[in-house]
Amino acid sequence: MLMLLKSIKHLVRLIIIGMSMFLKNTLVNSSAFLKQKSILLLLLFTLSPLTAATPTAVSIPLLDWSSQRVISKAIGNFLTTENYQVQYKTMSENDLWGSMARGLVHFHIEVWQASAGREFQLMVNKKRFIDLGKHSARTMEEWWYPLYVEKLCPGLPDWKALLNCSQLFSDRNSTKGVYHLGPWEYNDADLIRSLGLNFKIKKHQNNDLIWQELEKSIANQRPMILLNWTPNWTDQRIPGRFVKFPEYHPLCETNPSWGINPDLKYDCGNVQNAWIKKAAWKGLQEQFPCVYGLIKNMDLTNEMIAEASALIDYDKVEEETAALLWLDKNLAKVQSWGDDGCFSNGSS
Repeated sequence: MLMLLKSIKHLVRLIIIGMSMFLKNTLVNSSAFLKQKSILLLLLFTLSPLTAATPTAVSIPLLDWSSQRVISKAIGNFLTTENYQVQYKTMSENDLWGSMARGLVHFHIEVWQASAGREFQLMVNKKRFIDLGKHSARTMEEWWYPLYVEKLCPGLPDWKALLNCSQLFSDRNSTKGVYHLGPWEYNDADLIRSLGLNFKIKKHQNNDLIWQELEKSIANQRPMILLNWTPNWTDQRIPGRFVKFPEYHPLCETNPSWGINPDLKYDCGNVQNAWIKKAAWKGLQEQFPCVYGLIKNMDLTNEMIAEASALIDYDKVEEETAALLWLDKNLAKVQSWGDDGCFSNGSS
């Protein structure tokens, strides 16, 4: 398709040159000549976007959490060894949806249900991009604390314990407890109001800042509570527990009378045992069928995701090196995801 469009564009250029010479020699009226030439030039530029819209490189988004970045780059490295051109585009998850719908990026490997499930499903329902299915990994995203905090706040992990010891998590400027959150969209403000928690939210620009705060708190054995998730590097490196809020139910998000607070919604925790999915630009299968098959068959486990984040956030390995290490460890699995005949050492 790309070679055909290039040939058409080249042919149009030759026609323009020939017609321009003919018109220049035969048309007496110079304004008529310019008018005819403008029409031909318009034809050329009308065809040009067709060529520009045909991607020559696989475009991979890099978002703002470590496992997504490391594994995305690992997949990019694998494709590079298979002679694909690869480019990366750093963006927020909010910007991802429109970019993938327009084909500016071609796939996303970690759509987490609690934080992105609703937006994802809305875009799939509108046929803006394609749902490529779930990973084996199961996830939870919720308030979390280092294990030593339980000695300071008896009753944890039950959420009701926070009603009596919120001051342990406060800063110098307030008696309210501080809950640390990254640059993601959750319903924590609604949860705090619905359950009457004496907490305020401190939103950090990236998760690196949260981990720095956590490192300081652990060094001083100071109480800290934050948004965490599993699979994550803390699974393998830091003992801790998730707060047990009232169990999630879909009606908790829509019907105030459903939960323990009859007047407000979101008086429950996030969904547990949630999915992580893959998504793709709807033109990916046509333009890069083997890449489409690779991502469709891709199946990450909790351990694979946790190790990717641990390399960056705990072991402090550079991102490029982390991607190489992760791919080296999981190369056989990555190769097995390829459709028959697609890759040099794949399932064929």
